[in-house]
Amino acid sequence: MDRHRYSQGVLQYIPLFYVIWSDDLLSISEINVVQSAIDKDSSLHQEDRALLGSWLDTQKPPQNSEMKYWKHLISNSQVKLLESALYPLSTFSQKMVCQYEKECPFNDQLKHIEIHLGIQPNHYNHLFEVEIEHASTSNYYSPKEIDALLKGKQAKVIDAFRKLMSDPIFDWGLHREKAEFRELVLQQVRYLGEKGYGAMAYPRAYGGTGNMEAYAGIFENLMYVDASLTIKFGVQFGLFGGSIQKLGTKKHHDQYLMAAGKAELLGCFAMTETRHGSNVRGIKTTATYDPKTDTLIVHTPGKDNNKEYIGNALHAKIATVFAQLIVNGENNGVHAILVPLRNEKHVLLPGISIEDNGYKLGLNGVDNGKIWFNQVAVARQNLLNKYGDIQDDGTYHSDIKDPNKRFFTMLGTLVGGRICVARASLGGAKMALAIAIKYALKRRQFNDTIKIQEDLLMDYPTHQLRLTPLVASAYVYHVTLENLMARYCDESQPDKRKVETQVAGLKSIITWYANSAIQECREACGGKGYLIENRIADLKGDVDIFTTFEGDNNVLLQLAAKGVLSDFKAEFNSTGFSSVLKILGIQINDKLTTINPVYANKVDKDHLYNPKFHKHAFNYRTRRLTYTLAMRIRDYIKKGVPAYQAFLKVQTHLLALGKAYSAELAYATYCDFAEAVPDEKNRLLFQKLGTLHALHAIREDASWYLEQGYLGGTKSKAIRQRVERLCTELRPHIGVLVDGFGIPEHCMTAPITK
Repeated sequence: MDRHRYSQGVLQYIPLFYVIWSDDLLSISEINVVQSAIDKDSSLHQEDRALLGSWLDTQKPPQNSEMKYWKHLISNSQVKLLESALYPLSTFSQKMVCQYEKECPFNDQLKHIEIHLGIQPNHYNHLFEVEIEHASTSNYYSPKEIDALLKGKQAKVIDAFRKLMSDPIFDWGLHREKAEFRELVLQQVRYLGEKGYGAMAYPRAYGGTGNMEAYAGIFENLMYVDASLTIKFGVQFGLFGGSIQKLGTKKHHDQYLMAAGKAELLGCFAMTETRHGSNVRGIKTTATYDPKTDTLIVHTPGKDNNKEYIGNALHAKIATVFAQLIVNGENNGVHAILVPLRNEKHVLLPGISIEDNGYKLGLNGVDNGKIWFNQVAVARQNLLNKYGDIQDDGTYHSDIKDPNKRFFTMLGTLVGGRICVARASLGGAKMALAIAIKYALKRRQFNDTIKIQEDLLMDYPTHQLRLTPLVASAYVYHVTLENLMARYCDESQPDKRKVETQVAGLKSIITWYANSAIQECREACGGKGYLIENRIADLKGDVDIFTTFEGDNNVLLQLAAKGVLSDFKAEFNSTGFSSVLKILGIQINDKLTTINPVYANKVDKDHLYNPKFHKHAFNYRTRRLTYTLAMRIRDYIKKGVPAYQAFLKVQTHLLALGKAYSAELAYATYCDFAEAVPDEKNRLLFQKLGTLHALHAIREDASWYLEQGYLGGTKSKAIRQRVERLCTELRPHIGVLVDGFGIPEHCMTAPITK
């Protein structure tokens, strides 16, 4: 091939120009980057600069014949593109020139372009008819460093726990016999109790370390062993033991907490009822004080008012039962009472009836059951009395006089469980993503010739697009939940109402994310993902229920949305909404009226990748939905519609606001974390993950942004293209990113990962 059509100086730029003109994302800012490099390149003659500059004219792009000639030069060089090289395209260009010239020094200006344009091999390896040497992983980033950043201050505890998980008792296996599976999970829970992990969140006086943040990290890591173990662990130590710790007083702690933390006393958490689901305030089980015997009589008034779906029901000897507390004929609202279920021989006590819930879609290692109480008498002292008590004279007393405030204060102490459920679902998503991506880095399929090796699944842009944004979101949600648990545990902030609102929304969007991520991973693995041995099938069945327990997601999102409205101190009536609209109008007027066509169609890379744009977009959506929701409710109330009915009419709007608020919170939290990463290399990586997550989320809601005029069609298209490009930029590091989750090797047992 005659290459003398170009000088050596121009020749070295040919691969780069071929790549950027094969990509339809060449923007003004990118042209400026290339032009600046050319201007600074001392190896170029003036005529070389003129020729290269002419190829940067978007009004007169290189002709097809020129592009074909470039392609022939590249192909005939027979140079291999090394994906694992620090600067793959610059290195390739140098080697190509070496095929045609005696001297071929490395050009730092090409490196400058490659870095600032974010060009990665997967932008162009399909364009070159050359053999690609794929690196199995990135040599640039360290999974250990990434994992350390995610573990944060809990690294020592989590590392020790991951080492413990290598014990043969935690070996994964296929379990289809319910009784056998439940017995194994019970033994695993007891083992963890003996090792001190069950009591970790309890005070030191009761065998713990008072470290709820580490407990949440352990909870997520248990998902790498088995979800049934995770949930039974949470029921025993988090719900049952946690209810004693949070709702009881010292007498209860002294009598029960140490034994609960060691799993010597097995208990359950009996809140939900068959007919009332998420409506805890409306439960029908009663606990009536009998002054003659100084006991509480716990009773299920009807067949369908039983406790339902209670984990540990078949193994427990005692239950924390939520019931309407009736003293002297007055209903004082829902309280928690410790009710013994079985004797030392594990025989049901009089008045107690328990049935197995049977087989479920997943979590069959957890013994869920139904419980009925027939006039069961328990000692008055069994009332968990931190927020309400029956005094020695038989009268009810609470320091919190308002029944509503008392009810929500009581439930607010259990919010940590919702954070743990979100952490567990995230652990399931991470496990599925690690399996699917490791498989995609090994499995080959198709290409356009039978002469060379088939392409890796992970090299297909469609495969990158379906999995890489999910990995980015896993990082965002991990950081968010770590931050949320830290604030929940901060004793200097006793008012947890804001955290409760945030937890309600984040639990919802993260558990939904986990389910969709696991489903995508299953499909990405084809038939192999459907095999039980490859773990994804079980994860799919197990994590499904996470959207329901600890609060149904649709109910929780409405709670989050109402919390957003209450931040404006609005009473839900016409007078209140007049004031809230005034406040809202002042606060968002500048944001709602400054969206002009120039902004709506701004497609510059620097703008689209800027966190300020992402935050503005998320914030705009939250505030716009808040404003329009308040307007709608006010209008209904003005027409005489009762407040409750008004809220029913705007339920879908409430859900949209809850999601928007949670998405904004997650991204803002992550941005703060990413900016604080100490070393530049990892900071830039984390920021790129944040950018992908944000643009993908905005793209998912593009129809709403387009309706509002916030995005124009040109900008919406550019966002889609940028998401695709970011996925390919992260392709060389995708293996490191899932290794950065820190999943222990002894837990990666799926055959398709080997």
